[in-house]
Amino acid sequence: MHLPKIKFPEKLEPFKGVILFAVILIGSNFFWKYNIKGDEAFSLDSIVSLWGMNISAPFNWMAKHVAHLSIFILNVLGSEVILKPGNIFQHSNGYTVQIVWACTGLKQMYIFFCIIAFYRGPWLKKLWFIPLGLFVVYLFNIFRIAFIIGAVEQHPDWFHFLHLYAFKYSFYLIIFLMWVLWEEKIARKTATKNISNTEVE
Repeated sequence: MHLPKIKFPEKLEPFKGVILFAVILIGSNFFWKYNIKGDEAFSLDSIVSLWGMNISAPFNWMAKHVAHLSIFILNVLGSEVILKPGNIFQHSNGYTVQIVWACTGLKQMYIFFCIIAFYRGPWLKKLWFIPLGLFVVYLFNIFRIAFIIGAVEQHPDWFHFLHLYAFKYSFYLIIFLMWVLWEEKIARKTATKNISNTEVE
């Protein structure tokens, strides 16, 4: 389950790994954007669909999980923010933030899965690297949510920058770095070893 071997022009050969990474990233992102539909209504349970099928359950469960884990972390760190029904965080100054289905990190987990699953490399190692990467994305998303909610208590004007720019692109940087680790430490070494074994035979 990986892309077929593609012949690159000689000048692009050194960059083929990055090009394939970008192709899979963009392709998986476009698939999600045009096939996964969900509302952003301020309700306890959002409706998320794929080709008309209701797939809301995992998104709504994860939104609640992220909200409850984030409030636990913030309260442990001394924040007085409270969690209200509908996954709504409310600060003492009245400022509120809601966790909706798009805040779950599931999209980023899906993109990471696609990148490693469709990229070259041994499947036996993918069986442990993919779950490890998904866990890293999960942890980063919890950190992202908790940080944004904590930061906007004193700096509500930071919300759009943190949510739409800083952490959005940090997510893709994390995914890229995990791909670099896969490419440099596992996929490339495996390919070199296979070539060496072929030459010996």
